[in-house]
Order: sequence, then C-alpha cells, then structure tokens
Amino acid sequence: MRLGVLDIGSNTVHMLAADVHPGGRPLATTSDRSVLRLMRYLTDDGSISDEGVRALEAAVSQARRVAEEERVDALLATATSAVRDARNGAEVIARIEAALGQPLQVLDGETEAELTFLAVRRWFGWSAGQLLLLDIGGGSLEIAAGGDELPDAAASVPLGAGRMTVQFLPNDPPGEDDVDRLRAHATSTLAEVLPRFEALPRPDHVVGSSKAIRSLARLAGYPMPGWSGIQRMVLPREALGSWIPRLARIPASARQELPGITADRTFQIVAAAVSLHTAMTALRVDELEVSPWALREGVLLRYIEQLGQQPTT
Repeated sequence: MRLGVLDIGSNTVHMLAADVHPGGRPLATTSDRSVLRLMRYLTDDGSISDEGVRALEAAVSQARRVAEEERVDALLATATSAVRDARNGAEVIARIEAALGQPLQVLDGETEAELTFLAVRRWFGWSAGQLLLLDIGGGSLEIAAGGDELPDAAASVPLGAGRMTVQFLPNDPPGEDDVDRLRAHATSTLAEVLPRFEALPRPDHVVGSSKAIRSLARLAGYPMPGWSGIQRMVLPREALGSWIPRLARIPASARQELPGITADRTFQIVAAAVSLHTAMTALRVDELEVSPWALREGVLLRYIEQLGQQPTT
C-alpha cells in the first residue's frame, strides 16, 4: 500500500509518500515541500490573512497533485500549530479542505507530541529505555517523555521558531536585548509544564526530531556512529549556547552560508536556537541526539497500526 502524509505546519506544507505494510518500516518514495512561513501572514488579531490562506491553498493543491501522481491509496492530511491557533481557523480549515477535496485532521499539541514520540520510539527501539523528546516547529515546541510507545507526559508550548521570531526578534539581525527578552519569555513559559517531566525517571536518551534541530546539530553538533552505518548527530547544549550570540549578529541573508542552515531557515534559526537552548537548560539536558523520524512518520505508523487492528472479512 502506498500512503501519503500531508503535514501542514507553520513553516512548510510537506507531502511524504511512502510504501507501507503492517509490521514493516515505511519506505519513502517521494517528498514534496512548499515553504510558506505562515507566521508572516498573521494579522494583529491572530488571523491568517487572505494572502496567507491563498498561499496555503496553492501549496495544498500542489501537494494533492503530487499525491495523485504517486497514486497514493490514502492521503493522511494533518495540520498543526499555525492552523489550530489561528483566530479564523474554521474558515482556513474549510478552504484547505476544499483545495484538498477531503477532510483535514487538525492535531492538538499533545497529540502532535505523542505521534512524534511514537516515531522516535520506533526509530530508537525498545532498548533505548526512557526517552525525552524535544521537537520545535514554526509555531510550537513539543515535549514528551516515557518508556513506552505512548509517553508518560506530553506537552506543547507556543515557543515555535516562526512565532517567536515575529513576536520577539523583528529586527534583522536581532539585538541582544531582544534575544534576552525571548529567553526570559521561554523560561517562564516552560516553567508551566516542567513539573510534568521533573517527576519522571531521568531519560536514557534525549532526542530532537525537527528540521530546525537537525540544522542546529549540523551547525553546532558532531557526528557519531549509528546503527547499520547510519550517522547520528549529537547536539551539545554548551555548543548551541555559544552559537546563539554569533547567529544573532549575522544578518539572515548571510546565515545560509553557515553549515546546515538552509535558505528556508535563515530568518527563524536564532529563535529556534534560543527556544531549544532554554528548554535544554530547563530540563537539565547536556546534549541530545537527532532523530530522522518525526511527526509525519508517526502519523504513518499510527495509521498502519489501525489497519492491522481492523477485522478481516
């Protein structure tokens, strides 16, 4: 069976097609991405502007065409922080569904964290023991922890890279005072969810699973041998912290010259680094490992599980 997962996030609209079967590993066949940075289209009252919705419709229509060309048997369409938090979310969802020609599943923050945790657990395996997950997107930061496939604690906080750039780092490059204000805001926001995780056992592995974290790991981290020859990236908190002042002094146009920083991440990478570093500090994390699997793979895995549980006739 060939499935497609459409992830409508705050930064990109990403369609992943993969061949799957119950009990097997998803094998990706096609990946199609449109960079939107929806936070640019937020109005003063928190709505997505009509220009932003039209950009969404165009990106979704493009993803639908690719899914049809790939002859997917089902398209699993999900939306996360930018759509669920928009003041005009109901209208935006209706227009996306019209462009898709099918219903859209809007994930709440904890479900997003749980599905990403499932993907990370499957990638690292049961022998990894207790996992702590950090996933930072354009609109929100997800945290999840536990020893099973479902986390014992999961939380989503509005500390995404795009949202924080718009709210706290409007200048290019940002000033030192703005970075300090963002760090203080992130610290106070995280304090509300920390008790959920402080009562849990210390993790055997801390994992980061987003494109922003992968970019930061290529910038400030180091590789280590992985399973079956797959290289793993590790991101130390100290190295990440040392890069923040340097990143903040460089204009966005010049950041893509740095290792790992792609053109679509240049504007948001400072906020991503500050939010992630603050979370690592609050959770007393010295370093994290980067997972190649994240939300899209979690959606696929959950769907495959549900297929396997359906009664046969």
